[in-house]
Amino acid sequence: MATILVADDDAHIRKLIRLYLENASYKVIEACDGKEALLYMKQQDVSLALIDVMMPKLDGIQLTKSIREQSSIPILMITAKGESKDKINGFNAGTDDYLVKPFDPIEMTLRVKALLKRSDSGSHQVTTIGAYTIDLDRLQVIKDDDVVVLKKKECELLFHLAKFPGKIFTREQLIESIWGIDFTGDDRTVDVHIKRLREKIRHLPELSIKTVRGLGYALEAMN
Repeated sequence: MATILVADDDAHIRKLIRLYLENASYKVIEACDGKEALLYMKQQDVSLALIDVMMPKLDGIQLTKSIREQSSIPILMITAKGESKDKINGFNAGTDDYLVKPFDPIEMTLRVKALLKRSDSGSHQVTTIGAYTIDLDRLQVIKDDDVVVLKKKECELLFHLAKFPGKIFTREQLIESIWGIDFTGDDRTVDVHIKRLREKIRHLPELSIKTVRGLGYALEAMN
């Protein structure tokens, strides 16, 4: 049975979510703020986190960033109606999908099922390029005893590029593959993540993310 962490400071919303998720045979853990949710993440084997953006002590964006430092579990974020900046910030922090209040609890349950199914079907996602192993489950790049820990979107970008070494991907293609077709941000999101990724793997000279002017990015391994 999958365990769902529900982080929301509104007790009525938590109760509604619990009702529908338990009816769908999921175990539910409730947290009333971000700090409590992070504590549960360390204590429990959580399969998916459903997180409200606006919470005391630690908001949903900060909580998502903290979770992404230790886990690649699916995250479904709840945003306020019309707050597109919350969606953009959420995706940049590492969320996988979002719901807008007021939401249909049936749609919420279906999105949870879809995210868990995608996560299960992609279990043990590992690829190699040159002498390096990219582990999408552990968010790591590994060569012998050298381990680089990445954030989720950074690792997903590297993983995707590494599956097709030398292939040039446009920013639009990368956004669709990593963030999804519903992403409401712009091309700069890709540039920012590529820059951060390059900084983290700059001491691995055999891995090179190349910018192809006017086109996009490609990854090559130099032996």
